[in-house]
This record gives sequence, C-alpha cells and structure tokens, in this order.
Amino acid sequence: MEAIYVGIDVSKEWLDVGVWPGAQSWRVRNHASAVAELVERLRAANPRAVVLEASGGLETLAASELHAAGLAVAVVNPRQVREFARSLGRMGKTDRLDAVVLAQFAQSSHSNGRLAPMRLADEAEAELKALVVRRRQLIGMLVAESNRRERAPKVVRKSIVQSIKGLKRALAEVEEQIKAALSSAPAQNAKARLLEAVPGVGPQLTVTLIAELPELGQLGRRQIASLVGVAPHPHESGKYKGRRMIWGGRAQVRTMLYMAALSAVRHNPPLREHYQALLARGKAKKLALVACMRKLLVILNAIARDASPFNPLHNLDFQHSR
Repeated sequence: MEAIYVGIDVSKEWLDVGVWPGAQSWRVRNHASAVAELVERLRAANPRAVVLEASGGLETLAASELHAAGLAVAVVNPRQVREFARSLGRMGKTDRLDAVVLAQFAQSSHSNGRLAPMRLADEAEAELKALVVRRRQLIGMLVAESNRRERAPKVVRKSIVQSIKGLKRALAEVEEQIKAALSSAPAQNAKARLLEAVPGVGPQLTVTLIAELPELGQLGRRQIASLVGVAPHPHESGKYKGRRMIWGGRAQVRTMLYMAALSAVRHNPPLREHYQALLARGKAKKLALVACMRKLLVILNAIARDASPFNPLHNLDFQHSR
C-alpha cells in the first residue's frame, strides 16, 4: 500500500486537510469534537507524517491531539512551505490548496530526512514559554507608549504616562512569575544556573533559551546553529562567489543571542579573543559578531548537553564544539 502524507492548513475556525498522493482535501472545524473525529479518521488512514504550519498557537489543539494518538506530527515554519510551493510553481493560494501543498511538503521532507517530529512541552515548560512571550509583548507595548509620549500633545500625555506605569507594573509581575516558574522546575532551574554562569549570558537570554529553544543540548552544533538561524549559507553561482549569509531560524532567540554576544566579546575572554582574531584577519565587525553568536550558541549547547559548567581554561573549540 502506498504511503500517504497529510497536510493541515490551520485557521481560527477551520482545519483544511490535504492528502498526498491523490490531492484529496476536506474541511473540519477547529473545535475539540471535530478534531477528535479527524484524529480517528487519520489514525485509520495511518499516514506516514502529518504536517501543520506554525500559526500562532491555533495549531496547538490539532497537533497535540494527533501526537497523542501516536501519529508522526511536525509543526513547520510557514516560510519553508511558501518557498516549497513556489518551487512547485504553485502561485495560487487557497486554504485547501495550501493543505495539499503541506502534504506534498510532508512527503518531500520526510523522504529526505528533514522533517523534525513534534515535541510536546510539559506543563512547566509551556508555562514558562507563555510568560516569556508575555514579557516580550509587554516590552513591545512599553516601547511603543514611550515613543508616543515624546511627541504626544499635552492633552493625551497624562493618559500615556498612566499607561506606561501600568505596563511597568505588569512587566514586573511577569518577571516575578518567570522567576517563580524557574524555581519550581528543578531541571529547568539547574540548566538556567549553568547557562547564566557563562560570561555575557544574562537572565533574559537564559529564560529565552529554556522556553523557546528546548532543543538546546539535544542537537549537534550544526543543527542547533541552523535551527536558530546563525549557520552561514553559501551564495554562489558559477564563478560568482557571494558572501555567505544567515537567514531563517528562530528570530526571537537570535535577537537575544545577538545582545549577549555584544556583551560576551567584551567580558568573555575566549569569545573576546575569537572576535579580535577575526577582526585581525580583516573580517567585518558584523560578520565577526555573527561568528561569535554562533560560537556562543555552540558552547551553550554543549553545556546543556553535558550538564557541565563553563570553564574558560579549557580549549573551547575542543571541549564545547564537538
């Protein structure tokens, strides 16, 4: 019997389901009872893999129920699927067409060993991630209100100031909740202490890594760099040799890693030496900093993997990069 693959395009109200080969498609509601029926239908079909796009949490119900039923589920970056669709010449876009493209993407990625299976977060991990996301939202609102205050008419300035005070209080509460969530999870707390002991790594990067990069310590150095988006990709054609570039990956993790690298190249001796050596070889400052981001991530990945503390006296290329 020919293996089948399933793609599910997710919206707030609907799940559009596509099957490949065959290009069959149908629609069900994104509600618990309809999802339960979908799970039974797919379990009977026994697909090789089921793929959903990350949709801001709208995919969580279906993905978790399918995973719990023992099906191979992957939640993928929408950008990857869009590029795959363009490679097929699929320029049109409807929910049902997207579902079939997702099923084709599932077949291609699974056949080439590039489909990462879904990993369900435990309750403590999910709680910490929700708090980290909420902290980021509050900071965004606080920055926006602070910018408005600078050029606001006098008649609305008082309202903005009150809003800023309220946001600061809410931010302080969330940060206390993050501390409490870490303290109540021994494994996460132990990992946080190990990571934060690395010079240049502060509490914000630490909680971001734990909450939004649970794969830290479980992947090889090339895989973790690619997952975050700090692995250089070649840009070459014929005789043209372009500059290698980074792209994709987990933008929020990468942003925090960038801020940490700025500190690490000043306060972390091995990374400072690495940075200075790259500059001495004529590398641009931005390129050298990205290399330090990657090196720092590799070090943190090895520390999490081995549960071993950072030791600047060791040769980090050997100790932490293997």
